[in-house]
Parts: sequence; C-alpha cells; structure tokens
Amino acid sequence: MTAATETRKFEAEVAQVLHLVTHSLYSHKEIFLRELISNASDACDKLRFEAIANPSWLAGDAELRIDVSIDKDARTLSVHDNGIGMSRDELVANLGTIASSGTRRYLESMSAENRSDSRLIGQFGVGFYSAFVVADEVTVTSRGAGDNGNEGTRWHSNGKGEYSLETVSDVPRGTTVTLHLKEDEGEFLDSWKVRSLVSRYSEHIGFPIRMLKEGEGKPTAEWETVNSASALWTRPKNELKDEDYQNFYKSLSHDFSDALSWTHNRVEGNQNFTSLLFVPAKAPFDFMQGREERKGLKLYIRRVFIMDASEQLLPAYLRFVRGVVDSDDLPLNVSREILQQNRQVERIRGACTKRVLDLLDKLAADDAGKYSTFWNAFGGVLKEGIAEDAGNRERIAKLLRFSSTQSDGPAPSVSLDDYIGRMPLGQDVIWYITADSYAAAKGSPQLEALKAKGTEVLLMSDRIDEWMAGYLTEYSGKKLRHVGKGEIELDAAASEAQKASEEAAAPVVARIKQLLGERVRDVKVSRRLTDSPSCLVLDEYDMALHLRRVIKQSGHEMPEANPTLEINPKHALVKRLEAEGNEAKASDLAMLLLEQAQVAEGAQLEDPSAFVRRMNRILLG
Repeated sequence: MTAATETRKFEAEVAQVLHLVTHSLYSHKEIFLRELISNASDACDKLRFEAIANPSWLAGDAELRIDVSIDKDARTLSVHDNGIGMSRDELVANLGTIASSGTRRYLESMSAENRSDSRLIGQFGVGFYSAFVVADEVTVTSRGAGDNGNEGTRWHSNGKGEYSLETVSDVPRGTTVTLHLKEDEGEFLDSWKVRSLVSRYSEHIGFPIRMLKEGEGKPTAEWETVNSASALWTRPKNELKDEDYQNFYKSLSHDFSDALSWTHNRVEGNQNFTSLLFVPAKAPFDFMQGREERKGLKLYIRRVFIMDASEQLLPAYLRFVRGVVDSDDLPLNVSREILQQNRQVERIRGACTKRVLDLLDKLAADDAGKYSTFWNAFGGVLKEGIAEDAGNRERIAKLLRFSSTQSDGPAPSVSLDDYIGRMPLGQDVIWYITADSYAAAKGSPQLEALKAKGTEVLLMSDRIDEWMAGYLTEYSGKKLRHVGKGEIELDAAASEAQKASEEAAAPVVARIKQLLGERVRDVKVSRRLTDSPSCLVLDEYDMALHLRRVIKQSGHEMPEANPTLEINPKHALVKRLEAEGNEAKASDLAMLLLEQAQVAEGAQLEDPSAFVRRMNRILLG
C-alpha cells in the first residue's frame, strides 16, 4: 500500500497580503511617487514601441509625457500618463492580482532586439500598491491606445482586499492614478515637496514630467517640466564637453568646485551598465565622519534612482568617489530599496573599482600637480585599501606617496617606484619609519646609521601608516623594513667593528640593564646610532609605541610590550654613566637614556614630573 499524494495551492488572504505590502515592504513612504512615475514611464515606453507598428495609436497626442497634479481641496495627488493605457481586462490582470507584473509579461513578449533597447523598469508587480502607504483610497482611470471610442475603465479600491470596476466616458488615452491621501499625509499636497521628490527619484526619466506652475501660492493653468528628461551618462562621450561633465558633477555632489577628474564608461554583454565616476578636488568638511554611511555613488536602474549604493558598489577606501551607476537590471528586494548581493553586483563593484584605480593611475602619470591635490585630500583614505583589498594591493601601493629623507619638506611626493629607482646596487630592502609627526620621523635617532651611509628612508607620519605597513610587506619584489624594528644587517667590516664595540661596552650594558630592570626587555649596543645616546627598538612585528598610545587613549586595553634599549657607547652621556660611582646618579642617567628614547619614539612617559626632576638633578650636577 502506498499513501495517496495530494497537491494543493497555497491560499493567501488578500487583505493580509495587501497590509503586508503597504505597511512592511517600504521603509520610506515617499517611494510611492517613484513607483507610480516608473509605471507611467513604462506605459509611455510601451506605446513608443507599439507605435512603430501602429502609428495611428499616437494620433492627436504624439508627445509622450507624465503629469503630476495636486488638488488640496479634494486632498488628492494624481499621476497621469498618455502612454499605452489599459483595457478593462488588463486592469483586472495588472491591478486585481497582486505581484502580477504587466511590464514583465510585456518584456517576455518582445523580441530580444527590442528588449535590449527598452527602458522598462517594473519587475515585481507590487510597486503600484505602495500608493496605499499614503492613501486610504486609490482610483485608476485608463483607456488603451488601441481601443476605439473614448470609453475607458475606472478601477477603485480602499486597499482592504476588494476593488470595483466601472465603465466611464470621455477618457483620454493613457492612465490616471489618483490617490486620496490619508489625514496625516498632507505633506504630499505641498507642491514643493512633490517637486523635490521628482527631482530626487525621477529626474532622469526619459519622458517629461510636468506640474502646474505656481502663482501667488496657487497652481496656474500652465504646465512646466520639472525633470531634465535626459541622463547625461547615457549620452555618447564624443557629444559631451568638459563643461557638461563639470556642471553635472556640481549638481550631483553639491560641490562648488570642479571635479579633479572623471571616468565615463558603458559596459555591454551579459550585463549592461553605465558608470560615470568623479574624483573630487577636495574633501567635504564631514568626509571623515561615518565611514560606513557613504552617499557618494547613486544607483539607477534604467534611469530611475534606486538608492545611494556606495557601500555595495565601491569599497570603503574609495568612498571619496562621486558618481552614478545605471544598470539595465540588478537584483533588488521587492521594494527596490535594498540591493541584493550576487555575482552581478560583485562584477559591477569590481569594474567600478578598476575604473577608479585606472583613473588615478592616469592622473599620477599625466599630471603630478593634480595627483598631489588628490593625495593631499584623500591619500590617507586610499591607504586603507592596502589592508582591505588584497587583490588590488600592488596597484594601490603604486599610487602611494610618502615623504623621505631625500625629499624637500613634509609634502609626500615619493612613490615606491621612485624609491626603487634610486636604490643603489646591492640594496634589496625598502626602508621606512613610522612616527606621529613628520618632524618626529625625520629626527628619529633610529635613522642615523642609514642616513650616514646615504640610504634613503621613507618617512610615514599618518596615523594609519603603522597599521597599513603591517599589510604592505613587499612591493615589486622588494621587502619593506621598519628601521626601528628587528636587527639591522651589517657588512663584514662593520660586523667586526660592531663585535669589538659590544665586547668593550659589555660592563656598561650590564650596569644599565641592572638599573632599569623590567622596564626594558634588553639592553644592547646599537647598530643604528651615530650621534644620539640611545633609542628604542621593537621586535619586527611589534606595534609602534606612538600607535599604542593612540589606541590606549581611545579606551582600548593594550598588553605591555617592553622594547629593547639600544645605546651608543661612544656618546658622552653613556660614558658619564659608565664612570659614575654614585648609584643614585647612575640610576638617574640610566632612566634618562630610557626616557629620552621613549620621547623620541612617541611613547608617553609614565611620570613626566619625575622626568623633569631627574633632568634638573643631572643638569645641576
């Protein structure tokens, strides 16, 4: 015996589904206007295609458009289009069935050639119902373009699970959606508010969106277009001038200054999208706030604004970029407010990242002055990419700029390629030092031996540099080494001299180690020092002391990490300690060697007042 298998359809309570759509699907209620205008645009686009075979459908009203009107007395907002319209049966099919997308069915019926040129937007068939977020009643009056006579159909519903249909006369071609606004949604009766929403969401819809002009605070009988009805990024590049791009950038970013550079690209194939990306000349005043709340890149789908999508379409280290991405199709959630992550999104993200890095490469190669402007504004942000984007690490490293012991002043102008190009034969290491200021880096005693040999050292003084350097361990086959970490190798002759110096200084080294105790990990004769009496040296993977200080100040606990104290036995202060017979004075001298090394390294003294007293005792003999 086998059990009988029965298959049944899911049953849906329509009123509950409508309630879910109108109360849970949309996080921003003004989205309703975007959805209704998008539907109207689809209707105009459908008629544009159908009129190729049926030109008579456009007779008497050939200028396709969308009209938005407000009636404050009746508390209604209406969206009218003179597009393809709907018959009675189509109204039932499209509006009487939730999640039935007429646009999708229309696209499926089109040839592949026509589909690629279509700008139709609708995907889910629920956008229309967003009207019930702000309206307690919705009326739709429509007449199809191919219908004879002037009779149309009126559809009416309160969004609670039922709707009515009636035949009406004197209906123009197209569709009018009238929203009877709820009592607490009076803001959408404000002409300025509605115009601002059109500008935000539908500025680049391909058909004119019109509203009645205002006169003395009241609407007149004259219509005016309130959107640009064109998207600059969809125009061929050879038709656009620099002035066009700059004007668009200023309107997009609200920046009074010109953009530094831009890249405009169209990708076609399995996935079609256009990107227009700008690099600003300077950072806005609030740029460093809200790293994860990025608003620089706007996502459009077929010229309809969907969202600020910087987080999904560009990595955080490129958050300075402004621009638009317009895709023919991308996976959105049902309310079209959230971009779903999948391979299509990752491909666009990868392409946008590559375009920006290509643009910066070109800027660095062709215009050093402009690139310097970019670096001064956004170099610290670009450095984040060394840690966050391993796949592009070498490309980003090529774009980095630093000060060095051979550059003039603190302005970062030395690239890693510049450094390698100046390396003498036999040098296989890129030397650098990190500090909390340019002056501290340039004056660090740890540089003395390398400077004496004429070896160039990169001076890194941004707060992010120590963290970044932990990931940038190699470039173009050359290792990067911190001059204040680990051991420094010497040639054979220098090694012999170092060995002799260590043997001669063994007693003073032992005495300092005994005086300082657990304050230091070890005491050694330095290979780094030529002029200064002492310096601190960390293990190769230890965090720099100035960065440890910053992290502790931000409230994070840091484990103790005692550095090694290196001394210069030829320095007068060390010789004085070596000859000092008074143990208290010797202790002061040992502490002074440690404390001045800590100050030079950027560490914070545990007891500054004790340091001052100790210094005074030594100075006074």
